[in-house]
Amino acid sequence: MDLGLKGRTALITGASRGIGLATANLLAAEGCELHLAARDESLLQAHKARLKAAHGVKIHIHARDLSRTAEVEALGAACRDVDVLVNNAGDIPIGNLKQVDSKTWRESWDLKVFGYVDLTRIIYYAMVERRAGVIVNVIGAAGKNPNPDYIAGCMANIALNMFTQCLGGEAMRHGVRVCAVNPGPINSDRHLKHVKEIAAKTLGDESRWPELQAKFPAKRAGSVEEVANTIAFLASPRASYISGASIKIDGGLSVSKRTG
Repeated sequence: MDLGLKGRTALITGASRGIGLATANLLAAEGCELHLAARDESLLQAHKARLKAAHGVKIHIHARDLSRTAEVEALGAACRDVDVLVNNAGDIPIGNLKQVDSKTWRESWDLKVFGYVDLTRIIYYAMVERRAGVIVNVIGAAGKNPNPDYIAGCMANIALNMFTQCLGGEAMRHGVRVCAVNPGPINSDRHLKHVKEIAAKTLGDESRWPELQAKFPAKRAGSVEEVANTIAFLASPRASYISGASIKIDGGLSVSKRTG
């Protein structure tokens, strides 16, 4: 299916790995000019060369620490004319109220919560001026599933879902759409590291991590490509009547009544 994205320009944050990189791969294949933002310049350079060779599209890289307001503002200024913004940069630690100290909590929210908000503020109003554009926030299913052992992440995600809803309804009045995806367990590098740690602790062997996912309805976790497929659809004209919505991508896990 042609998503109608050829010739569009997209900014993807957290683009050096995982969901961000999978989204970059797909949007490049669809013919989008890309701005890729992440901390690791060497990785971005490697992805730029590969994507340009494979798809012949323009790739711009931005090595930025988006937990810093000045870095966010600089990125927004450089990319204010993009057609699509994918907010994806974020790494909120696992832990309960006692384990996640104030400094760690604030630093992680500076990246995922305030980083999303501040970058959106710049890009959104540029889109409003043009009466065109799409913003897709990559959030997470934890915002719908209270977990005291991931308290900072749960709170961040529910805030960003509300942010999407608050902006999404008003955006349509100005020719702009704002959506979100809420991935559940996805086999990204970060998730695999975590699930291996759990397997080592509970099963005595980190290599037994697939056994932990066998209880899921799909008998597995999702892939980063499956999330990227949904992001690309939401960013495309084929989703032209969707705004303010948060799409859950968890293989039915959150609504399953069975644990095994």
